[in-house]
Amino acid sequence: MKSYAMRFISGKYQGGEFPLPPNSEIVVGRSSDLDMVLVEDMVSRRHAKIMVNGDKVSIQDLGSTNGTFVNGERIKQVELSDGDRVLIGTSIIKLVTSDMAAAIAPDSSRSLQEVADNRRSNQVRSMSGAIDDVPLPDLLQLFGSSRKTGTLVIKTDTDLGKVFLENGMIVFASVNDDDILTPEQSVYRILAWRHGSFYMEPAEEGQAPSKITLSAEAALMEGMRILDEVQRHDLPSMQSALSLPTPLTPKLRDLTAEQLDVFQVAMHQSQLEAVFNNCSLDDIEVAEALAALIDGGYLRVTSPG
Repeated sequence: MKSYAMRFISGKYQGGEFPLPPNSEIVVGRSSDLDMVLVEDMVSRRHAKIMVNGDKVSIQDLGSTNGTFVNGERIKQVELSDGDRVLIGTSIIKLVTSDMAAAIAPDSSRSLQEVADNRRSNQVRSMSGAIDDVPLPDLLQLFGSSRKTGTLVIKTDTDLGKVFLENGMIVFASVNDDDILTPEQSVYRILAWRHGSFYMEPAEEGQAPSKITLSAEAALMEGMRILDEVQRHDLPSMQSALSLPTPLTPKLRDLTAEQLDVFQVAMHQSQLEAVFNNCSLDDIEVAEALAALIDGGYLRVTSPG
């Protein structure tokens, strides 16, 4: 029989893990007399119940004010699968198989609180995590479904992205605090990032320089469509290095206007992903131009180590 645990991958208790004993019921909420105690305003006193029956794990919302979400969908009761992500308050919790879950430790809730205390003492933001663990499409869907307000900040090794949310709607976005990309282009570009960290900042009046109205669902649909079109060009990894061949044999006069624009950006960027982030063309046009420049010998690619 499988053993399970709930692993906190974002939020106040990030890094904590709560084992689920076999054939048990775990009540989750803010009240101190419950099994899994999550002390935060967006969690109801009795928020949800996790039920383990043999190899099956299910979760039931207990009429909470702010709801319980599984993989971005608000639920009443649903069976969980290994890897499913549950949003309760500001915590994103992942169901994982665990050798430690055969018997629940009596101080599991205290252990979670110790994790939270340690994070607070280190001044870590409560709503934060790694996009390697929580892919941005999943994260944005969770925030959209739960009608979050604030600024989602994403940091990679080379870039900074910001997505401004009001009640789950995207009202602005930027890459590297620049206006090279439109807010919509910035959202679609950020959604393609696969590695880095994120955190949520509280909203501030007038923080977004201009406003758009884009639902998380519409952004995800268009972002995935663009990503599919980009992948058709069979480009190397986004982390691949770019350089100019020396000498440059092919003639620049043979390039189209779009290819020349992308080539000029590539002259000042050392990574393929940075070309996308710093070019005003849309991602599909950039992908088409990059594929032609690489095939035509205008750019040399070095795979990441």
